Amino acid sequence: MMFPLFDENTAPEKAKQILAQTKDEFKMIPNLEKTMALAPALLESYVTCWNLFDNTSLSPIERQIVYQTANFENECDYCVPWHTLLAKQVKMSPEDIEALRNGAKLTNSRHEALRIFTQSIIRTHGKIAHSELDTFLQAGYTPEQALEVVLGIAIKTMSNYTNAISGTPLDRTVKSYQWSKPTIKLRKE
Repeated sequence: MMFPLFDENTAPEKAKQILAQTKDEFKMIPNLEKTMALAPALLESYVTCWNLFDNTSLSPIERQIVYQTANFENECDYCVPWHTLLAKQVKMSPEDIEALRNGAKLTNSRHEALRIFTQSIIRTHGKIAHSELDTFLQAGYTPEQALEVVLGIAIKTMSNYTNAISGTPLDRTVKSYQWSKPTIKLRKE
């Protein structure tokens, strides 16, 4: 196997402690972290950034919106199931969880502004129009939160790209939330 799945005993030395901490926190080690352990600097960066994002001014639901929007845009069939579970854990509405899984509009206009802003940053590689930033700010967000969205996208870039390169197998814990990007049906005129 080109990308082995390590645990806290078999990982490269610099990754062992991080995997042990992950196991303590999650009561398991997700396959993503097991894969990232091959590159301890990546694993450490991912875990550190994840913890930093948890301490931003964005609410737990808002953080899941950023994460899941990036997962959808990057077509990460590993991360969408995990963030479906995490969104349920922070009490996001079932309608919005499903909307995020389908790249669709959210029920709350403020949250929808966050989703669109995140999507625009990803699709334009950060080169959004001033009007898009204005719309985000008019929805009640701050310039600080605009930059916090960048942090969330950076975290998802690390995980989404790792999964794309390595083909990380989906964990049993989230098998029931399995996902593949929906195809868009074009209307015939």
